[in-house]
Amino acid sequence: MTAATGHHFARPGNRFWPVLHLSGFTPRLLRPDEQDELLSYGLGITNVVARATARADELSPAEFREGGRLLEAKVERLRPRRLAVVGVTAYRAAFGEPKAAIGPQERLIGGARVWVLPNPSGLNAHWTAATMAEEYARLRRAATPE
Repeated sequence: MTAATGHHFARPGNRFWPVLHLSGFTPRLLRPDEQDELLSYGLGITNVVARATARADELSPAEFREGGRLLEAKVERLRPRRLAVVGVTAYRAAFGEPKAAIGPQERLIGGARVWVLPNPSGLNAHWTAATMAEEYARLRRAATPE
C-alpha cells in the first residue's frame, strides 16, 4: 500500500498512525495521506530502505546497510536532535548493531540521539497498540525540552 499510495504505513490496519496519536506525538489521529502534517509537529518521516515490501525479511542485508548509510547522511544534512528507527530488526541490520533492543541507544547517528521503536506492523503482534504507545510516549517525553 505504501508503494501504491506514496504514503508511509498506508496499509489499512497498520497501527503506526493510531500509536503515534495515542503516544501524544500528534493531537489527533492522522491518516497516511496527511503525513506531511508531521512537519508542523516538528516530526519527519522517511525510510531506512526506500523499496517498499510487505515484510522486512524481503530486504537483503546489503539493502539495509546501504539504507543505513543513506539515512546517516540524511541525518547529518538535516541535523535533527533525535532519530527514531521503527523496527529493531531494521535498526540492527542497517547499523550493524546485532544486540540492539527497543529503546534508547548509546550510539549517535549524524549527531542525533537514537531511539528504536517497535514496528507497528500486524506481524509484530506481541506488541499491542497500547504497549507500543507506551514506548513511543517514552521517546516523546525524552525528546520534549523542559
